[in-house]
Amino acid sequence: MLEIAIVYFSAAGATAQLARAVAQGAGDFGAVTLYEIRGAAIVEGRFIDAALLARLDRSGAIIFGSPTYMGGPAAPFKAFADATSERWTGQRWANKVAAGFTCGACPNGDQAATLAYFGVLAAQHGMIWCNLDIPGGIDPQGRNRLGCQAGVVAEIGDGGPQAGDLLTAAYLGRRVARLAGLIGGMAEAR
Repeated sequence: MLEIAIVYFSAAGATAQLARAVAQGAGDFGAVTLYEIRGAAIVEGRFIDAALLARLDRSGAIIFGSPTYMGGPAAPFKAFADATSERWTGQRWANKVAAGFTCGACPNGDQAATLAYFGVLAAQHGMIWCNLDIPGGIDPQGRNRLGCQAGVVAEIGDGGPQAGDLLTAAYLGRRVARLAGLIGGMAEAR
């Protein structure tokens, strides 16, 4: 069965809400596991969780999530990303599907820079980036209302992410799972 991993950091819970929405969408097509990056896994600035990294090696897709702080992912996510360098040298994540989601207090707030960071991380690992295929701001269901094609960006209000942003996150989860299933099927056919 297709395994989809969602690796994220959430400071106040909004990114966790997006992660659950992504998982809900992806869960229709595969087994989904949420991995929250916690401060206890970061020792002297380094992310240390060999078991998690080994589980990610076995997944067919990895979806990255972090709030956007000062124009990029939060430091705990960056510590996780830095710890994947051994996977990079062996290209252990090559041909896995990757995607990303982020949030911020403003409609823009430079969230696209965080998605660009995730995209470069995926490219370094030889992963296949899955973007959104919903034109921004015109979807009748309110998905991709902020118009970012690279992944999910969400504006955080008083109650967390907006409803349309959660729908976009679920859509991205389904899209990643479908793509990973297609790629996995092609690999098995060889």
